[in-house]
Amino acid sequence: MFIFEAKRFAIVIVGALLNAMALNFFLIQANVFASGFTGVAQLGSSIFQDFLNVDISTGILLFLLNIPVVILGWLKVGRGFTVYSVISVGFTTLFLETIPLMDLADDILLNAVFGGLLSGVGVGITLKLGASTGGMDIIAMVLSRLKDRPIGVYFLTLNGLIIVFAGLVYDPEKALYTLVTLYVTTRVIDAIHTRHEKLTAMIVTSKGQEVTKAIHSQMVRGITRVPAKGAFTDEDREMLMMVVTRYELYDLEHIVKEADPNSFTNIVQTAGIFGFFRKEDEKV
Repeated sequence: MFIFEAKRFAIVIVGALLNAMALNFFLIQANVFASGFTGVAQLGSSIFQDFLNVDISTGILLFLLNIPVVILGWLKVGRGFTVYSVISVGFTTLFLETIPLMDLADDILLNAVFGGLLSGVGVGITLKLGASTGGMDIIAMVLSRLKDRPIGVYFLTLNGLIIVFAGLVYDPEKALYTLVTLYVTTRVIDAIHTRHEKLTAMIVTSKGQEVTKAIHSQMVRGITRVPAKGAFTDEDREMLMMVVTRYELYDLEHIVKEADPNSFTNIVQTAGIFGFFRKEDEKV
C-alpha cells in the first residue's frame, strides 16, 4: 500500500510539473489559454496585467480559485480524492511561481500545439493514477452526481466560455489557437486515460468471492456475479460486472491484481446507465 500511494504521489507531482511547463514555456507568453480552471486563472491573470495594470500571477489565481472548490470536494466527493487534488494544485502553483517564463517558439501554432500536448500528458497521467488536477474535475464530479449527466458537458461549457472570452478580450485569432490547444489536450488525455465519467469493468476470475470482498472493502460499488467457463481450460470461473467512475479505475486495478493476479479485466466505455448507481455518500 505504501508503494502504491508513493507512486500516486510522485505521478501527481510530475503531472503538476508538466502543466506548469506547458504554461510557462508555451501558453502564457503566446496568450493562448489552457483548459479548465488553469485556463480561467491564465485568462484572469492576463486581464489583470493588460487592462488593470495589476500583477497577479497565474499560479496565485489558480490557487485562490481552487480554495472553495477544495472545500466542496472535501464535503461532497471524498477526502482521499480531495487530498491528491490539493497536492496537485499546490505543486502546480509552486512550479508556476518558480519556473521562469520563456519563449521557446515564436510561432503561435507551435506554442498552442506543444502547450496542449504537455498539458494533456500532465492531466492524463494524473487521472490514470486515480487523482485529479482539482478545479473543474471536482465541480464536474459533484454536478454529475446531482444530475447524473456526462462529465464532458461541464468541461465543454467552461472551455467554451474560455474560448469566447479569449476572442472578445483579445482577438478572434487567439480564440482559434486556444481551440487548437484544447483539442490537443483532450486528444492526449483520451489516449492516456479517458474522458468518460463512467466505465464498465468486466472481471473474469476464478476467485470471485475473494475479489468481491476485496473490492467491497475499499469501494462502495454494486457488483453482478455471472457464472462463466474458460473455453480452453473448461474451468469454472465468474465474471464480475460493475460500473465505476474514471477516478476509481486505478484503485480497482490495484485491488483486483492483489486479490487475483491471474484475473482478466475488460474496461469498456459506459454511454449511460438507468436505475440505481450508488454514490460515495450513500454508504450503508
